[in-house]
Amino acid sequence: MIFASTGPKPEIVIQDAINNDIRIVRNEEHCLVYDRPMQASGLTKEEMLSWWKERQGTEDESDARRSLSQRLMASLASDGERNVFSVYYRAFKDLGDKLPALIPQVYLHYDPYTLAQLGGVGRLSRQRMDFLLLFSDAGRVVVEVDGSQHFAEDGKPSLARYADMVAADRDLRLAGYEVYRFGANELTGHGSAERIEAFFRRLLRKHAVLPGAGSAE
Repeated sequence: MIFASTGPKPEIVIQDAINNDIRIVRNEEHCLVYDRPMQASGLTKEEMLSWWKERQGTEDESDARRSLSQRLMASLASDGERNVFSVYYRAFKDLGDKLPALIPQVYLHYDPYTLAQLGGVGRLSRQRMDFLLLFSDAGRVVVEVDGSQHFAEDGKPSLARYADMVAADRDLRLAGYEVYRFGANELTGHGSAERIEAFFRRLLRKHAVLPGAGSAE
């Protein structure tokens, strides 16, 4: 899994097409690669921390938590995204190893060519998701923060851009993902922290991480 990108898109080669092994040959310093096998039970915050400690070569728990949080936060581009990340981990920290990792800036799709190389016409409407949670191999959740770039072009509403977005959402849902979208304005200012926490509380209940699965607030 390639995530937490802070710069140019990584350049990838297929090292073993039979085993689907890939290798990043350029821009690896701008992203993180979770290289442990994904378990059927998903990916928790504590499993992510264990991977990070091994990657950094440290056993210092508090230092590893702090440095991982800082590195993930560095990949977030807006106040809304930063609020989602901060509120989630602050509100549900007491769940410990039951809490699914909230993984930022995840490449779910990948085109090796840049828009410039493609003459400005992309073949994938989007390649990177704002946030991903893996509750299980059958419980995959995408959370998107929508700024004006999702529905406007050159400052004007764009039906074509909006159509691309909703078509991509349909494809994700048919592939087994849940997709939840927030308008950027929902995630900043008065009441935003409560709104974010309420959403995640309902989501965690739906996936039986919190008691009362399926209940509404």
